[in-house]
Amino acid sequence: MDKIVRAWVDGWVVSRGAAPPVVEPWGCSVDVGHPEHVSRHVLGATNDEVEEAAVRKVADAVTGAGVWLKVFAEPSTVAPWLGRGWWIDPEPGYLMSVPLTATPPAATRDGYRLRTWSRGGATRALLTAPDGSWAARAQIAATGATAVVDQVETAPEHRRRGLGRLAMDTVTRAALAQGATTGVLAGTPDGRALYESLGWRVEAPLTSAKFTGGA
Repeated sequence: MDKIVRAWVDGWVVSRGAAPPVVEPWGCSVDVGHPEHVSRHVLGATNDEVEEAAVRKVADAVTGAGVWLKVFAEPSTVAPWLGRGWWIDPEPGYLMSVPLTATPPAATRDGYRLRTWSRGGATRALLTAPDGSWAARAQIAATGATAVVDQVETAPEHRRRGLGRLAMDTVTRAALAQGATTGVLAGTPDGRALYESLGWRVEAPLTSAKFTGGA
């Protein structure tokens, strides 16, 4: 199993409070426990190492709605390998990594409030607007030398003010304090620009598919 993929799985389950991953010959299975996300199967290979036979085998064995499949290859490549009943997220994802480095604490923008807390192995950063409403967030889960950044989001009306960068910098410093040296995340096209501006690089594309049970 690709080491970056395994690091992402290990950190993601801590960040989301999911069940410990079960190692399979093709990757990992994780129980999540939500009605629309009961569990997920994560293929361990990336890029040219992803095998059609492995993807088909895992996908064909799924019979229950709400099971997700994560494959580190382009959606256009993966889509023909999936049978009926699979919905593919039209928004591609990206597996990304970066060597973690310390940065000076950034000043919070006027009127915004930054709060941080740790629970269950994850550290969260929350930025609220002057009126107390939600503005931006990020969280991170360190599992040894690797830390997984997760749920980075900025409210549309508060974008382009450096809040996403501030949230990322805040959780990164927390992971460094716990001994992490490498960051890993699964990003969206919108997030990719922010991450690349902070030095992150794309390791592989990510296809997300959900079994709906439909014909």
